[in-house]
Parts: sequence; structure tokens; C-alpha cells
Amino acid sequence: MSRAELKKMSVIEKVIHKHLAVKEAAEILELSTRQFLRLKKRYLAGGPQEIPHKNRGRTPAHALTDTLKDQVVNLYRDTYYNSNNTHYSELLEERESIKLSASSVRRILLEKGVKINRSRRGKKTHKPRDRKAQAGMLWQIDASSHAWLEDRSPEFTLLGAIDDATGQVVGATFRLTETREGYFAVMRQGIEAYGIPLGLYSDRHTIFRSPNEELTVEQELAGKSKPLSQFGKAMEELQITHIKAMTPEAKGRIERLWGTFQDRLIIELRLLGVSTLEDANRALPQLIAKHNHKFSVLPENDTSAYCPLSDDIDLTYVFTVRESRRIGSGQTLSYGGKLYTTVAIIQRFETGTLVEVRQTPQGEVVIFRQGKAIALRETEKPMHRAQLKPEKKEAASPSKPTGDHPWKSTDRDASKKTVKRGKNTNQDFKDAMYSQHDSYAEGLW
Repeated sequence: MSRAELKKMSVIEKVIHKHLAVKEAAEILELSTRQFLRLKKRYLAGGPQEIPHKNRGRTPAHALTDTLKDQVVNLYRDTYYNSNNTHYSELLEERESIKLSASSVRRILLEKGVKINRSRRGKKTHKPRDRKAQAGMLWQIDASSHAWLEDRSPEFTLLGAIDDATGQVVGATFRLTETREGYFAVMRQGIEAYGIPLGLYSDRHTIFRSPNEELTVEQELAGKSKPLSQFGKAMEELQITHIKAMTPEAKGRIERLWGTFQDRLIIELRLLGVSTLEDANRALPQLIAKHNHKFSVLPENDTSAYCPLSDDIDLTYVFTVRESRRIGSGQTLSYGGKLYTTVAIIQRFETGTLVEVRQTPQGEVVIFRQGKAIALRETEKPMHRAQLKPEKKEAASPSKPTGDHPWKSTDRDASKKTVKRGKNTNQDFKDAMYSQHDSYAEGLW
């Protein structure tokens, strides 16, 4: 018997022996008078064994069986490992038809020696910013590089955007790295599904801001505007206020989203058997819808702040790379090392006209003028004289001498003799000249 039960028995004995009144005994045991009298009656009828509770040693009717506990532990070790208690209880109900609370799951795992190592959230050092009052007032956009498929695939990046008022993920996509095209795809998903937001919060990545964004005092006085990145130009065209955060805490809504995804999305992708980036992108809309259903909240104000997408805005030509070019002779322009000309013959430009060329993520190149896209087609570049190489002349074939050529003469010795005889004749001529000179000299003397 426990100490409390021994105390009850002692008090009842004192009442029986009339050392205590019933009212005083009830106050000591913190019971009502009726309850104490029932306890005294049971003690008189059955003795001390009536003091302990009748359910002691009996298994509760709602107790979990050992078979169920072993099943929960084995499923966690084999299939749902690394999931947290709450997520695991949800997966058991969703996929195994086992309905258990998160605390029951935790207790079962601890009884079997399975401990989930989770880092505790540290104390908040700053007050979190209040949510916006209306959906569409502000989006937060960012990317997270992680081993989303564990060891089944190399690490890649998840890019996403979340609505600040509702916590709803409005767009997401997997890419190999953090790219401008990936952010274009996220923004287009969200705008087509919900509308154009009023503002956008991002970090200070060079995708979002130009490296030459800071102007000098002289440039500001001269009236020069800040240069925009390609992403910034698209936001300006859609009239979306683009804010670049100085710290990660400023966009804490999406930073916490990455913690949730890294905790849950990895398990969900594993259970779906996803092993490639392409399969992950196909499964992502289903997982985002499931996340929004569970974690999104109602905004403070039911009125939506989204601006509807008008019919005259084609997002295909909004989320593009833009550069300026001048029209050359022959209605041509150079872009990306290639020569283009307009497809429509009726659309003509004066030579030297400055136009804006846009290239879509799919590789289409157009001239964008007055809100309309003018199609271009690639043409061949003209060859300059400097690029024309002279044709190489073939080497002449060696000619053989004819049969009567002196080189082929067989009378080599005769020719040598003739040459020798000629040499001797010349010597005789010289001797004769010297003798005449000597005779002439003697006559003079």
C-alpha cells in the first residue's frame, strides 16, 4: 500500500475507535462526508484490501496493445525514419489507418528506446513582424539548397514564394541551382494562380539587384536612375514594389518555411518513391497543396489585395532577358552572336532605330515595342572580304626531261675532253702574247 492509502486506513481506524469525528476525518483526507462514509463502509466490510483502487493491476480498456506498439516502432525504423512525432502521427493516420496522438507516438518510441534528436528552438531575440492584413499585399521569395532526395540524388535547390498574410505557398519549383529562370517560373506560377501582388520581399542576391545599383552623388544630381537587374525590370513592368531585405530575419516567414519543408518534404518525397529532379517537380504541386491545406491561415481582412492580370499582359514576354539593339541595314540586328531579321514584311524600321530585344526562357527572341512582341527569325551573316580565304593552288607536277636533253647524253667523256682541250688552247694563246711583248720590248731598247 502507498503512503496515502496507509493514511486513509489510519484515519478510518481513529473514526471507528471514536478518536475523530466523521467531519474532521473527511477534512483531513480532503473528501466529502458522503465519500468518507462510503470508504468507511467498504473498509468495515472487506478490510484493508478495500482501500486501494479497484483498477490497480488491471489493464485499461483503451490501452494500446504490445502488437500495435511494435508495429509503430517497426514502421518508424523501416519507412518513416527521421520524421518528427507530429508528422509521424499524421502519416500513420493517412497511410496506415492508425490514429494515434503525437504524445502517444512519442511515448511508444521512447519506451522502445527510439529517440528523435531535434534541436530546440532558441529564444527569440527580436519581436516577429506582424502579418500583413490582406492576402496579396506582400510575397516573400527565396531559395534553399538541400539534399531533398537524401542519398538518391545529388543536392539541388528549391525556389519558392509565400504570401505574408496567409502563409500560403504561392509558387515553388526545383532547379539544379538558384537561377533567374527559376525565380521567373515561381513568380509566373503565383501570378497565374492568384494575381499580381503589391509587393515582393527578397534578399540582395545579384539576381534581384544590379551590382551597379548604388549611384554616386553626381549621378543622382544628373538625374540618372538606378539600373535594374533583369528580374527587377520584370517587377517594374508589373508594378510590383520590390524590397531587398538586409537580414534573413526580415523575411522570416519564408526562412521558417524552409525549416518545415526540410523536416517534412524529404519524408514525403521518399514515400512517393521520387529519385530524380524531374519526378520531384511533378510531385511538388500535390505536396504544396497538402502543405497549404494544413498550415495556411485566414488573413485579418478578407478583402484580397491582388491585382487581376489584364488581358494585354503576356507573362511569356514579361519574364525575359532584355537588351537594347539598333536596327542595321537590311532590317537586321545582332543578338547573342547571331543575326536576326523581322518575320513580318509590313513591319519596317529605319536604319539605326533603337529597339528592345527580349529573349524568353524557352529561347525565343523578339522585338518588344509598344506592348507587342514582333517575331524575329535567324538569318545568315554576310561574308566580308577579310573572311574570304584565297584558294590554294595545287603544286605543279614535276616534269621529266626529254630524251634528247643534254643531261641524258651518254657522251660525257667527250664533252670533258673538249672542255680540257679548250683550257689548253687558252693557255697557248697567253704564252704567245707574252712572247710578242718580250720581242717588242727588245726592239725598243
